[in-house]
Amino acid sequence: MTQPKAHLIGVCGAGMSAVAYLLQQKGYDVSGSDAGFYPPVSDYIARLGITCREGYHASNIPDDAALIVIGKNAKLVPETNEEVRFALEKKSGVVKSFPEVLADLTDKKNRTVVAGSYGKSTLTSIITWCLVHAGKAPGYFIGAIPKNLDHSSNLGGGDHFIFEGDEYPSANWDDRAKFLHYSPETVILTSACHDHVNIYPTLESYHAPFLVLLAGLQKNSGTLIGCLDERNSADLFTGFSGDRISYGFTDGADWSAKKIRPGNLTSFELLQHGETIGEVQTTLLGRHNVQNIIGAAAFLIGKKILGFAEFAAAIAAFKGLNRRLDLKSDKTSLPIYEGFGSSYEKARAAITAVVEHYDDRELIVLFEPHTFSWRNRARLDQYHDVFEGAARVWLYQPPTQGADTHDQLTLDEIMAETAAHHPDVRSFDRGNWRDIITSADAKKNVLLILSSGAFDGLLQKIIAEAETKMPCG
Repeated sequence: MTQPKAHLIGVCGAGMSAVAYLLQQKGYDVSGSDAGFYPPVSDYIARLGITCREGYHASNIPDDAALIVIGKNAKLVPETNEEVRFALEKKSGVVKSFPEVLADLTDKKNRTVVAGSYGKSTLTSIITWCLVHAGKAPGYFIGAIPKNLDHSSNLGGGDHFIFEGDEYPSANWDDRAKFLHYSPETVILTSACHDHVNIYPTLESYHAPFLVLLAGLQKNSGTLIGCLDERNSADLFTGFSGDRISYGFTDGADWSAKKIRPGNLTSFELLQHGETIGEVQTTLLGRHNVQNIIGAAAFLIGKKILGFAEFAAAIAAFKGLNRRLDLKSDKTSLPIYEGFGSSYEKARAAITAVVEHYDDRELIVLFEPHTFSWRNRARLDQYHDVFEGAARVWLYQPPTQGADTHDQLTLDEIMAETAAHHPDVRSFDRGNWRDIITSADAKKNVLLILSSGAFDGLLQKIIAEAETKMPCG
């Protein structure tokens, strides 16, 4: 029997690549196209064996495509993209957004959505890994690449399907938040601080899809598991009148932690309703990751899906995610980590974690203002203290994609604002990137890379330079 064909336009997005694998599992012959190919997603697409064409052309789409999935990206609009235009005009009957595809693939599952402005990928990965480790065979969708799992998505063989639930619009023709397609039985809310300012210009507009999500959850008699440590998340949690479980470091949280001892192996006592139920150990860096683990416990132990011993054993074996404070090389004496710096809160959490872990070294930060929240003039005040704790900051130019959709900052403006509040701020580009390594001291520094982009492909060169100039041994 001939395999049905699915074609993904914008396949190298983290979410799109995860959908690609689910479609392969479902029996589709998958192809795709994109304009840029960067690790780790490009490596993942290659491992899947997906035929992927660079550039957008109508001829990329198979004549007999049974499904065409179009990503949400400023470049994927019919006015300027001939492949998208051909799909929407000639094959509209088989075109879907990726959240629509995910909803179709999981309609028989017990669905849990992890939502919030930060922590989604890590918390979704922790929960998924704990279920896998315990032999529960969950289905899952993660917008990142976990180190413990072979894939960032899986249809699974059990009842549970765990989503990383994104509040970003579903497609360029569908303004609904992606997570509104999923109709979950459980929502885990990590945070709700203002993000995606190009789409949601005010905090009120940003919260609107979350309120719709929670209204649907309450109507379906579902459970809300919410973090009390972030003010907006706490407010949404308090306003929910259905079944709910709280977590965090805030007094009164149903699930919490004490006696946190950071190190190469961080340990802490896990509390349920103020009572210690056992000690947990993790290799993950930072207090924010302890918070993520508490959230996972609130769901998995709190809903009696796993016992404490199963949970603690899984956490001890969890290795983290790519681009989420992972060590980038074991071939250089200069420690190099990468954090996902798409928002102020994520950047601060990563910086704080590395400073705490390497209290005997001075921190160097490489930063790319990739998201609209970083390159919007109304958010310039974020640069006043975001790099607090860093000894030196290297700034890369903001991308120009979508610049005409908001009040875009220039690199010079970001440099000036940051320099007014930080003693050592420099910029780098394709001409002087080697200066990052030549000006560093392998014995005294630690390097943290922060972006949701790829520095136009420079990261691998910077890491390779460190390996050459500062080898181990």
